Amino acid sequence: MASADLRDELLCSICLSTYTDPVMLRCGHNFCRVCIDRALDTQDESGVYSCPECRKRFLERPALMRNINLHNVAERFLITQQEQEEITGICCTYCVDSPVPAVRPCLHCEASLCDKHLRSHSKSPEHVLSDPSTSLEKRKCSVHKKILEYYCTEDAACICASCSLIGEHNGHKMESLDEASEKKKKKLRNVLQKLTTKREDTEERVRSVEERWRKAQEKASGEAERVTALCTDIRRRVDDLEKKVLSEISRQEKEESLSLSARIHQLEIKKDELSRKMRHIEELCNMTDPLTVLQEPDTGDLCDPEEDGGDEDTGGHDKQPHDGDDLDVAVISHTLHTLCDVITGIRSGIYVEDPADILLDVNTADNNLLISDDLKTATWTREKQKRPETAERFQYNQVMSRRGFTSGRHYWDVESSRSGWWRVGMCYPSIDRRGGQSLIGDNDKSWGLRRRYNNQYSVIHDSNVIRLADKISSDRFKICLDYEAGQLSFYELCDPIRHLHTFTATFSEPLHAALYVWEGSIKILGRRRNWKKPS
Repeated sequence: MASADLRDELLCSICLSTYTDPVMLRCGHNFCRVCIDRALDTQDESGVYSCPECRKRFLERPALMRNINLHNVAERFLITQQEQEEITGICCTYCVDSPVPAVRPCLHCEASLCDKHLRSHSKSPEHVLSDPSTSLEKRKCSVHKKILEYYCTEDAACICASCSLIGEHNGHKMESLDEASEKKKKKLRNVLQKLTTKREDTEERVRSVEERWRKAQEKASGEAERVTALCTDIRRRVDDLEKKVLSEISRQEKEESLSLSARIHQLEIKKDELSRKMRHIEELCNMTDPLTVLQEPDTGDLCDPEEDGGDEDTGGHDKQPHDGDDLDVAVISHTLHTLCDVITGIRSGIYVEDPADILLDVNTADNNLLISDDLKTATWTREKQKRPETAERFQYNQVMSRRGFTSGRHYWDVESSRSGWWRVGMCYPSIDRRGGQSLIGDNDKSWGLRRRYNNQYSVIHDSNVIRLADKISSDRFKICLDYEAGQLSFYELCDPIRHLHTFTATFSEPLHAALYVWEGSIKILGRRRNWKKPS
């Protein structure tokens, strides 16, 4: 109704159509520019001008003032009407001058009505009004050209009265369109409810994945900061050590230079004295007068300079560089050993190796497993071992470690044989020891990495299997536990080390290392524990 009222307000009283470029006279009435220009042109001959609406007269041809506001309203109205017409594609049957979108069709009259004609339409019950979603032609039977009134449940088709009486649907079960529509709407509402539930579940999963993503980013950022701080500390310590060693070398070099310079000076003096004595002896040797040679006093010290008592300052024979006055290499080496201390300190800040920490518990080992004397290797055997049957012993080829972990970060490595099937991982001590559900990963109390035939690798928890698509060539693997963070990770020990999978959980019991072996063996190589940030 509001649309019809607005349309009436936007009609030009001359052309009876929506305003096009509306202008206003001084009396306040609006017209299309083209329409009022034509009307005023006809009044030019008489010289008397008047408003076509109120008949107010003007002594001269009135100026036309463009009505910007009315122009904008009319333009938006036309655009809205065009959009509605594009959506429904149905126009009023009675608006012949200009197309006006229909708001309701009458099935009895077989006509589409706009707001204006709907107000004057008959209100009797036989005049059924419907939504303008489809044209009237589409609401008629293609065979009998009558309005579709019923729904055949057997053929799932909308039919007219003739189809139900004399057509191919005669004798079929019928329903009114309203009744069939309500039943279908009920089904659609059920589907909508299920889809809504699924969408909510999907949204929750999206939020969960986004939260994991955020935590992964935070963890990566934290690890990057830790590594950056560690490397910065290493560089600072190495730089300090380099400066210290170079300073010590420079100090020793200066000290040695001063000492050697003084010794050179002393040796030069001694060399000059020896040269003087040599010249004097040569002169004596060249004399022809024997009396003069024999009368030369103090000749003993000239004949054997090697018997000289030596330099009083040096106190004997001159010392050579290799006699111990060169650089003190021991001091420099001792200083360089600090670098080893730095590296050792860094390694101890990251982990402390303790290969004896993971020891297999023979009391839990199945009797088809051989456990090595060092409690590090589990090997499958056909010959059953003679161990007592107890409640803690596994029925299948499994064994767990003696010790469990309730906190901290722990790392340990395993090496598998080339043949056989195996599983490695961690489990709670409350894991079942009997039945197929006791295998590592086949319950909610264990997490594992497994190898099956044809080198097929997968990770498993609570019987949910995730196959690892990437090819694995190494026989060595690393298992990493971060108890507080609730993460258990598996890595392939290749070059470089490769991450395979990480389980996330809230651990509620101690976690023990666990092995399953069939036709092969698993060896524990060691464990690294108590990862800490360097101070």
